[in-house]
Amino acid sequence: MAVGKVSDASFEADVLKAKEPVVVDFWAEWCGPCRMIAPALEEIAGALGDKVKIVKLNVDENPKVAAQYGIMSIPTLMMFKNGEIASRQVGAAPKQKLQQWISSGV
Repeated sequence: MAVGKVSDASFEADVLKAKEPVVVDFWAEWCGPCRMIAPALEEIAGALGDKVKIVKLNVDENPKVAAQYGIMSIPTLMMFKNGEIASRQVGAAPKQKLQQWISSGV
C-alpha cells in the first residue's frame, strides 16, 4: 500500500472515519527533512500493508487541518485511531525509528 494524500476537504473521511490506524505526515515541498523521510514512509507503508494507512498532508495547501492540530514544525507525524490522536512524532527520524513508532501503534 503506497503513501496516499489527504487534504482539508478529505481529512475527515480519509483519516477520522478510517477503520484502520492512520499515520498523517504533515509536510511541505520546501521542507528538506520532510523529503528525507518520504522514502522511508513509502517502504514502511509497503511493509505494513493493510495494518495501517499512511498519508501526507501538505501544510501549505491545507492550512485548516494543520492549524486545527497545532502543527508548529514539520515534519510532524500523527497517528489517529478511531478519529483520535493516538501518538505524535515531531521531526525527521531514521527509518528504523519511524517503523518502530508506527508498528508500536498498530
